[in-house]
Amino acid sequence: MALTQTSPPSLPGAPSGVPGFPPSSPPESPRGRGDTLFRWVTVASAVLVPLLILGLFISLTDLSMPSIRHFGLRFVVSNAWNPVKHDFGALSSIYGTLVSTLIAMVIAMPLGLAIAFFLVELIPPGFGRIIGGAIELLAAIPSIIFGMWGLFVFAPYMADHVQPFLARIGGNLPLFQGPPMGIGMLTAGVILALMILPFITSVTSDVFRMVPVQLKESAYGMGSTTFEVARKVTLRYGFDGIVGAGFLGLGRALGETMAVTFVIGNSHKISASLFTGANTIASTLANEFTEASDPLYLSSLVELGLILLFITVFVEILSRLWLGRMKKKSGRRV
Repeated sequence: MALTQTSPPSLPGAPSGVPGFPPSSPPESPRGRGDTLFRWVTVASAVLVPLLILGLFISLTDLSMPSIRHFGLRFVVSNAWNPVKHDFGALSSIYGTLVSTLIAMVIAMPLGLAIAFFLVELIPPGFGRIIGGAIELLAAIPSIIFGMWGLFVFAPYMADHVQPFLARIGGNLPLFQGPPMGIGMLTAGVILALMILPFITSVTSDVFRMVPVQLKESAYGMGSTTFEVARKVTLRYGFDGIVGAGFLGLGRALGETMAVTFVIGNSHKISASLFTGANTIASTLANEFTEASDPLYLSSLVELGLILLFITVFVEILSRLWLGRMKKKSGRRV
């Protein structure tokens, strides 16, 4: 009969590696425990953002269900807004949001690029940091201060000088018709442009500073002018960052509330004239949320917030698709 060899029993506290004793796993080092903790913290942080967005969608959709069931798609295409008759529509608010944001971007993007070029390319770095810091101070001003300044200072100036001038040179255009009241879509767009300007300028300046000096020196060595270097080297190298700066300002302009509420006029009407009063989704919520005692009225306001969230997400997705297409055309990987 064959005899099987059995290993002696292990004793508590026996050293590993000795014949007859099973090997024990080495204890985890403090560095390994720190890496594991760091990994889980980063994973939780990355998962938290989409969960928050999903939670916003779910909660807003749930609260706006009475309005969705009552009005359906007519809510999006209707210009009605009558709390007495419980008849609501979002078209005027959507129109005011998009038009005021478009005006702000048309003004702020070229101005921000020009300021960034001036700070990075045309003046000594010391002066550039001083002026850049002064511009960035605009971002620290509360929006309600912009609104009060716009109502009491800027709107009278628009009514006395800017709007009459625009009416004289473009009075035949529907954009500049109507009495120059100072408040309206144009004033709101200019105030929004001033508010998003420091964000666009700051990000764009940092992008321009990251352009390799060798590229610009090579272009200057080949006889390029400052404008040609800026257009063919700096702009092309920092294209992604410029687009990011633009959409950062766009996101701020879409959701701005108090500054717009002071100067836009808060009228639920759609007009081609930039001089007339209008409203945005954010200004409607700020003005009427405390007055919404009726459940359908409150649900309609919540649905406006849901539409604003959809617009923001749609703009972000559209920007990523367009940016990816531009990268593919330039031969870079997304």
